[in-house]
Amino acid sequence: ANYGPNPICKGCLSCSKDNGCIRCQHKLFFFLRREGMRQYGECLHSCPSGYYGLRTPDMNRCSRCRIENCDSCFSRDFCTKCKTGFYSHRGRCFRGCPAGFAALDELMECVEGCEVGQWSEWGTCSRNNKTCGFKWGLETRTRQIVKKPAKDTIPCPTIAESRRCKMAMRHCPGGKWRRPAKTKDKKKKKKNLMERAQKQHSIFLATDKTSQ
Repeated sequence: ANYGPNPICKGCLSCSKDNGCIRCQHKLFFFLRREGMRQYGECLHSCPSGYYGLRTPDMNRCSRCRIENCDSCFSRDFCTKCKTGFYSHRGRCFRGCPAGFAALDELMECVEGCEVGQWSEWGTCSRNNKTCGFKWGLETRTRQIVKKPAKDTIPCPTIAESRRCKMAMRHCPGGKWRRPAKTKDKKKKKKNLMERAQKQHSIFLATDKTSQ
């Protein structure tokens, strides 16, 4: 039977003109739909988004997922698919994955990530394998990978980093002090490098044109 614009009695065992389905056929789920101030019962083969099917001896019902930002759930407290923009992790939905887990964007899931240890102390300031003879050098620190990620596609955090440092000794003991290059010499070197680069570029263009 049809009452108004919606076939509200489809699949019903018993139906009311005002309230729609009251009881459903055995294999169907009873869903109480709300439209503004009005609500009526429907009998569905599967529950809509945000609900899961709860089978009972009396009557199968669509029960609401109680997990925030869940699109579909297996039970009241376990989400199987999160809403767009949220990652699924152990039956819950997150904007970002918890610590120790990495986001797998193609599946929108949180998987075990790469765990790293604590940073070591900064190493000796050096340059060209020397700890003297220059004003500035680099110092490096490292950390170890404690646990590899579950999937090879998940990158590990940086395990080594360097920073600029000032040499403890500007001049090496017994070494010959070299006068810093004059500004004029630096400009000359820069000019020579530019000319060399332009020449190599011209040769490349000529070779490429010949090959075509």
